[in-house]
Amino acid sequence: MPRPRWSRFTTALAALVGVAVVLTGGVTAAHADPSVAEIERQIDEDWNKLEPVIEKHNATRQELAAKRKQADALAKRIKPLQVQVDQAMDKVGALAARAYKGENLSTVNAMLGSRSPSELMGQLELLDRFAQTQQKDVQQVAQLRDELVRQKEPLDTLVAQLTRTEAQLAAKKKQINAEIDRLQKLRIKVYGNGGAGPLRPAPCPATYPGGAAGVAVKFACAQIGKPYVWGADGPDSYDCSGLVLAAWAKAGVSLPHNAAQQRRVTKTVSRGDLRPGDLVFYYSDLHHVGMYVGGGWVVHASQAGVPVKMKKVDDGPIHSFGRPG
Repeated sequence: MPRPRWSRFTTALAALVGVAVVLTGGVTAAHADPSVAEIERQIDEDWNKLEPVIEKHNATRQELAAKRKQADALAKRIKPLQVQVDQAMDKVGALAARAYKGENLSTVNAMLGSRSPSELMGQLELLDRFAQTQQKDVQQVAQLRDELVRQKEPLDTLVAQLTRTEAQLAAKKKQINAEIDRLQKLRIKVYGNGGAGPLRPAPCPATYPGGAAGVAVKFACAQIGKPYVWGADGPDSYDCSGLVLAAWAKAGVSLPHNAAQQRRVTKTVSRGDLRPGDLVFYYSDLHHVGMYVGGGWVVHASQAGVPVKMKKVDDGPIHSFGRPG
């Protein structure tokens, strides 16, 4: 039996919060004066531990936005019932106020002064009907109140879960930013404030595929040089899955902001069938994605401190290839 969506969401969140990565430790240098190659290798190793956390964060953030919409819709549906309960409570409150002021007692006193038994019987029937009406009003309020509580319970639970999730994401965001700052300091140590080599070493795209793929690939190529910012999907900065999302959105195709989820919603293609606009997924846990632009090149947002650029398709362990649309 499949698990409920919220259960899958909280499981993913638990995985996100529980990932240790290297967020609490520093880099231990091989010796007092590490070489450029050693530092660059350390940056790449640490980034490949950090990027899966970023991609899980993106997925959780996306799920959270969907749950917020669900909570808003539930609150909107409950609102008319809340109005009914408020109106019924006002009515019963008025009954209670009249009883407190002795209106019912005045009615009884008037009955005791009735001029005939038949008149008294008629007034007793009237009093009985009045009492029944009051009882029905009170019972209706109780039923409406119970129904409101029943319908609000899942909303209250959902709001509490959202509040906890938002707090956990905020804490994780601080840890991710702290780790990125640490890696940036290492990169400055290697390169100073300069770049990391040529960003467009070949024509981009190598060939134009036309159609939706053509729109997506031209957009991706146009983003070369823009900065990497984790969690971003444009227009001024991107992370890996955010760049792919934005490029295919220009072509009218919606993709999730998570590399593993993008793999699940795209058609598998072989390397021999690869064409510009297709997606190249890397690593066994699918924590990185780039867009194939032809000629053996991909465009990707690689890591903090490195702008969107081209790289050889085989520069990294390929998991699979996917075709959106």
